[in-house]
Amino acid sequence: MGSAGGAGALAELRAAQKSAKGVSLYSRFVNRPAGRYLAAAAHAAQLTPNQVTLISAAFSFASVAALALAPPSRVLGLLVGLGLVVGFAFDSADGQLARLRGSSSPAGEWLDHVVDCAKITALHTAVLIAFYRHPGHFGLTGDAWLLVPLGFQLAAVVTFFGGLLTEKLKPRPAPGTAPPAPSTLRAVALLPVDHGVFCLVFLLLGGGTVFRWAYTLLGAAAGCFLLAFLTKWFRELSATPR
Repeated sequence: MGSAGGAGALAELRAAQKSAKGVSLYSRFVNRPAGRYLAAAAHAAQLTPNQVTLISAAFSFASVAALALAPPSRVLGLLVGLGLVVGFAFDSADGQLARLRGSSSPAGEWLDHVVDCAKITALHTAVLIAFYRHPGHFGLTGDAWLLVPLGFQLAAVVTFFGGLLTEKLKPRPAPGTAPPAPSTLRAVALLPVDHGVFCLVFLLLGGGTVFRWAYTLLGAAAGCFLLAFLTKWFRELSATPR
């Protein structure tokens, strides 16, 4: 795409959105629109997609560091939650900016995915550290609770990697093929495993046991969805001609 001013950039970005299939309501109606405005602002500031990726990483990893190092409180929960939400919005903006500039590249996609994988791994590690350092705040009654972030991390990383690998191995649709219509029911069902919803849970950090149970429930949902995703992906790839 060619260059565009602020309004023109937004119009081009709206026309260049990826398919909403398999995207939850949060990502579709909150994160992608927020990323669109950030991408337009980054375009006006002449930032590159890789620079936007690094801005996303800065917000995300600052939140991770604060979660691991600072004592849990309502203020910390607000800062961590908002930092993660902003980082996630910039994560959407880098790809949109690349499409706007016509500068998508394997290196940029690689950087984006590496940052995402590191963010997922580090965030659950930070929760593990917080549980270990402040068991009283979270109402932990034994070391078994430390298995929750480990299990959640395993489910999140395998889902992330499995989804990427499946997309790489599946045959690409023929040029000109219309994308499938998004399902509202599926978009609602995917909310428990949307990263944006996960970011919002950290707003409950000051609540101690409330955060622990909310985090645990999302972890259980992540494990159940992982089993469903793995079954679906294996069947799809098994039906793919070699």
